[in-house]
Amino acid sequence: MSSHREAPEIAKDPVADSSDLYAFVSPDKPDTVTLIANYVPLQLPSGGPNFFEFGDDVRYEIHIDNDGDGRPDVTYRFEFTTEITNPNSFLYNTGPIDSLDSENWNRRQFYSLTRVADGQERRLAHKLPCPPCNVGPLSTPKYAELVRQATYSLSTGERVFAGQRADGFFVDLGAIFDLGTLRPFQQLHVAGKKIFKAEGEPVNATDRMNVHSIAVQVPLKQVHRRANRYGAADPASVLGVWTSASRRQVRVLGDRGGADTSTGPFTQVSRLGNPLFNEVIVPMSKKDLWNSLPPSEDKRFAQFVEQPELAALLPALYPDVFPNLDKLTRAKKARADLVAILLTGVPAGLIDGFTNATGEVQADMLRLNTAIPPTRRPDRFGVLGGDLAGFPNGRRVADDVVSIALRAIAGLTVPLVDKTFRPDAAAAAVTPGLSAADVTAPFLANFPYLGTPYDGFNNPPAAS
Repeated sequence: MSSHREAPEIAKDPVADSSDLYAFVSPDKPDTVTLIANYVPLQLPSGGPNFFEFGDDVRYEIHIDNDGDGRPDVTYRFEFTTEITNPNSFLYNTGPIDSLDSENWNRRQFYSLTRVADGQERRLAHKLPCPPCNVGPLSTPKYAELVRQATYSLSTGERVFAGQRADGFFVDLGAIFDLGTLRPFQQLHVAGKKIFKAEGEPVNATDRMNVHSIAVQVPLKQVHRRANRYGAADPASVLGVWTSASRRQVRVLGDRGGADTSTGPFTQVSRLGNPLFNEVIVPMSKKDLWNSLPPSEDKRFAQFVEQPELAALLPALYPDVFPNLDKLTRAKKARADLVAILLTGVPAGLIDGFTNATGEVQADMLRLNTAIPPTRRPDRFGVLGGDLAGFPNGRRVADDVVSIALRAIAGLTVPLVDKTFRPDAAAAAVTPGLSAADVTAPFLANFPYLGTPYDGFNNPPAAS
């Protein structure tokens, strides 16, 4: 998965687990950038009576680096509080929820939004209500209207939303974690050679699951170093984006049903920049450490980017299929292409008309060149498909990041940085076989872009 349950400790703390991060120039408002961070992954829609929610004891943040040092220059901080209307009811709601102040809704969440820029905090909003979870057609009959009510345009120029959405990430987990099986890939023939075959069609393991999203749409002038626009070749046009979740260092359990208390400074327990970084690149023994550090410390993980374990496994799983990987493995060459994609950005000159380089500091961030406009016909393979507005230039909700990442690891991008390598037809064909069409809930054309969450009534668990 992108970052669902990607480390041993955060797998035990789903409320603070960042699962996906998106950053893109808004297609319907190209003078803004949209940032979406998902938490609380793998939600079963029917999971009541205690439906999913944000943590009141978690500080959620989306960070923006606009000078390439791997440290936040602008941060949007979300902090939540929960209120119970009827303490004598076990129900989430006692009738239809037709508005955000409905008396039928028994457990409501609110949040404050703070902008931190250059070390100065400014409270932008206080006690904004979240929408309820999508319980079912009787409990939440007009869910889209509740989302509209919970989407706010602030006087400072931002639009903001926090609440449940459909998980838009698509991946065939069952196959990939079964020794890297790529179900549709096995059916291909490359250069007259039949590639290893496996039975079955790909399955989107995250379909019909929900997440909780924090989303903010920000005018570009508020995230750039200065309040002006830049050309695509100007380094000042590039933003580095990541999300984090933090908890206070000390938690005291209440005695005999009393409330727990948390104290001490906040400490980071989860973060996410590029999809699949901690999931696939960082070794098991260092995943919890990685979650605790800022991107500015990622130089210590560069060796795992330069020599990723998966790149060594693919030739063993698929002998004589990936010539570039075979050559790289024999030569023990460091993967400069992956370092550029994941840690420094792609420098100018490698891809015509494109760069999202942020300098020499190695840091795992989504890098978005905000001067590259949205395209009218997005390509699911992003930059590898000739669409410079897609991943790894930021990340849009429909980008096929699993296929893009697998193709890069399989050696497709090596010729960009080393002309002794040739384009690899097999690497260009790698895919788990899924696309945005395999997400049941359609993406939206406008903010907050992720689809309407699945409701529990119409989405029972699959039969075993």
